[in-house]
Amino acid sequence: QLPLVESGGGLVQPGGSLRLSCAASDGASFDYYTITWFRQVPGKEREGVSCTTFRGREPTYANSVKGRFTMSRDNDKSTAYLQMNSLKPEDTAVYYCAGRRYNYCTFDARLYASWGQGTQVTVSS
Repeated sequence: QLPLVESGGGLVQPGGSLRLSCAASDGASFDYYTITWFRQVPGKEREGVSCTTFRGREPTYANSVKGRFTMSRDNDKSTAYLQMNSLKPEDTAVYYCAGRRYNYCTFDARLYASWGQGTQVTVSS
């Protein structure tokens, strides 16, 4: 497992932006983890949002966020990011980052052993 710490959540108005960060304490290990952002609304299944493989190229996005969210990673800083623009009320959720030691993306949360604590994103007027 790779300990992950998330930050950047908060309250934002519709149309606004937030940037979430997911930092790993073990930089050497971080380079070999695919990192995925998930989100979860109470009572609903955890939903995959975006994913990057080891080098962070050509991230995968859920259809619901394509064109609005951008995922990136900086392995030198052992940190992954989720830039969220044009936020909508339906983006409101707890956002989690997760990692796994396979160099491909999947939104199956059951396959991830490393998780952050989650950060609340609330989009509301």
